[in-house]
Amino acid sequence: MVSAMGMTALLGGCGSTGSSDVTLRLVAADYGDSPANSSKKYWDSLVKAYEATHSGVKVEVSVYSWNDVDRKVKEMVDAGHAPDLAQIGAYADYAAAGKLYAASDLLSIRTQADFLSQLADAGQWNHVQYGIPFAASTRVLFYNKTMFESAGLTPPSSWDQLAADAKVLKDKGVKYPFALPLGPEEAQAETMQWMLSGGDGGSGGTGYTDDIGTYTIDSQQNVSTFTWLKDDLVDKGLTGPVAPGKLNRAQAFAAFADGQVGMVNGHPTLIQQAEQKGVRFGMVPTPSRSGRARSSMGVSDWMMAFKQNGHAEQTGDFLNYVYSRKNVLDFSRTYGLLPVTSSASNVMSASDAAPDKALHPFLDQLATSEMYPVGKTSWAAVSAAVKQNIGQALAPGGSPAGVLTRLQATATAADSASAN
Repeated sequence: MVSAMGMTALLGGCGSTGSSDVTLRLVAADYGDSPANSSKKYWDSLVKAYEATHSGVKVEVSVYSWNDVDRKVKEMVDAGHAPDLAQIGAYADYAAAGKLYAASDLLSIRTQADFLSQLADAGQWNHVQYGIPFAASTRVLFYNKTMFESAGLTPPSSWDQLAADAKVLKDKGVKYPFALPLGPEEAQAETMQWMLSGGDGGSGGTGYTDDIGTYTIDSQQNVSTFTWLKDDLVDKGLTGPVAPGKLNRAQAFAAFADGQVGMVNGHPTLIQQAEQKGVRFGMVPTPSRSGRARSSMGVSDWMMAFKQNGHAEQTGDFLNYVYSRKNVLDFSRTYGLLPVTSSASNVMSASDAAPDKALHPFLDQLATSEMYPVGKTSWAAVSAAVKQNIGQALAPGGSPAGVLTRLQATATAADSASAN
């Protein structure tokens, strides 16, 4: 969800100090973009406070960049040395392999009830919650206020208005009237946002799956969506000099912060990035085909607890502490992400202070957001295929229908293989 910047920290330890002591080992992702705000500092502070009132429990935390953390956990599990806790990007494979505690085995009823329902539901594999949401974000449309005011434009709510605004910006020499990052870094996110906004008459698009979890990548709506993108944006030169399939999210965000982009779909980290460069920007819900309300895309990262070491009681107690309102708010405010609990979300929604107020547009989207199908063990393979191939749908001579049909075949095969 949030690309980390390679900050790697490892806290060593000597294990249990006595027969009654327990050492919990947590592997966590780094949400910071520099050593100064590495997640190591967040966990150091939280663990210090927890251990001060829990003398029989030690918590050792290893923090890795997002480039490495999922692989590190997999290596540990494959070697037979699973951590007690892992805070990473996906849980379904470990749940399907029987390696995780169910959330109900660990958490108090109060903690379980506090999670936002759509996030808790997305944490289910086979109708049991194993993935515990840890951080969330949604997407909104960022637009360059200076460009829009100069051109006499208003931010778009419909696709037709978006294309018309982009045409005006192009005629005024804007390098990227609408930046469309469908490169391999995070194309699965941009793809899903467009799928969800592609419904007719105000109804939501189908996304990657239907209501019962069957892949619908090549649905008529999705084909129509990508055909519109190709015909009305890309082929008319409204997406800038870099082909969407070669433009990564990080490049698009950097170009927006450099004042080269009129509009781009973005998540909360773009706020600070743009402010640091002095760009005046506004945020509105991502436009839909009809201009009427529809679902936005939500993303969550996950906490999970491995059964191997048998520390269910201590792990659950620590997690109840991690998910206290204070700690959830501290994390969300530090890294510009959305709270995963109702109690913390309510505090943030009611606050007009920084940094809470800046996150209100994203928080407003969360209640009706739709998540990746992370509860499907096939999703990792499908996501990888989308990242590598979706850009071809918008390439010169490319066929949106053909590319989506091939991705659907990949998804169907991956789903079938995961079920066997």
